[in-house]
Amino acid sequence: MLNIAVISENALVCALPPPAELDKQRKLWAFAGLLNQQEGICEVIVGMNNLTVFTALGADLMVFSERLKKYWSQVENQQYQGKHFQIPVQYGGEFGQDLMDVATFHKVLPQDIITRHTAPIYTVFMIGFQAGFPYLGGLPEHLHTPRREVPRTLVPAGSVGIGGSQTGIYPFSSPGGWKILGRTDLPLFDKSNYPPTLLKAGDTVQFVVESVQL
Repeated sequence: MLNIAVISENALVCALPPPAELDKQRKLWAFAGLLNQQEGICEVIVGMNNLTVFTALGADLMVFSERLKKYWSQVENQQYQGKHFQIPVQYGGEFGQDLMDVATFHKVLPQDIITRHTAPIYTVFMIGFQAGFPYLGGLPEHLHTPRREVPRTLVPAGSVGIGGSQTGIYPFSSPGGWKILGRTDLPLFDKSNYPPTLLKAGDTVQFVVESVQL
């Protein structure tokens, strides 16, 4: 059941009961697609198991809430399917400083970690942290790895890492605590494009080995 709550003078959050699951996210993405076609809606931001809708200032939010319930009923049986991307990755060595540590944690060889990481097709659950940073669902449990006890002050742009039960890619250089397995040269953010982000919620990703340094 969709729960709708007012969070500001022109915004409502639409949330589904936990936990966050792929089928629920696909319905939310379909919901967002429908909302983006409606008059009076300024912006829709999809999160994990929820989305936030912004309308014009001065709108009657109670009336607007009823509109949202109506739109939700139109997509309850729909599921959004985004684009598919293959992301080339240079694993290990200077590009994947934590590959050996991750292999040691799981008591396998580094090549086994690479094989496990490139096998699944991941789904972009949401974009956050940085513009274009994809939180990817679908990391196998045998790759779940704790974050670094001491975060790095600088993680290079394009770094591919694991943080707990998720994997993701840093579009920009920044501090970060995820375990870094490798790096991609594929830009995830390009301000000359519209939209500037390569990936969006609902897209699928598979990592492909470009090179390996062990």
